[in-house]
Amino acid sequence: MDSGGLATFKLTQKIPSKGAGAQQGWLTTMYLDAEEFQVFAGLPAKQLHKTRFSVPPFGIDFFEGPLGGLILAEAEFESAIEAESLIRSPYIVREVSEDSRFTGGRLAQASRQEVQNWLAEYGVEL
Repeated sequence: MDSGGLATFKLTQKIPSKGAGAQQGWLTTMYLDAEEFQVFAGLPAKQLHKTRFSVPPFGIDFFEGPLGGLILAEAEFESAIEAESLIRSPYIVREVSEDSRFTGGRLAQASRQEVQNWLAEYGVEL
């Protein structure tokens, strides 16, 4: 939802950067109207439900459904220098940027138990 409370529908492809740090990589985004979104929503696929809140420089995702209770924050930068200058909030419990299991594609295929096991490796409970 945008700041006015309206839903924004996007189809985004993320290709990770091979550089050091949390650099943005390559993004392709298409904005969809409600009818286009319904066409995509009707296709057979693994689903991942979350609500994203923008708190610059972070996008904070609150997961729903089987992954309910999982909260991930993402900050992306144009350069390694910008990424290194980020002062992490004390509310950030663990860093998982380099762990490919916490990408949207992997999370959409994972069971709650799998995610719980991954988090346990970081000393975090779901």
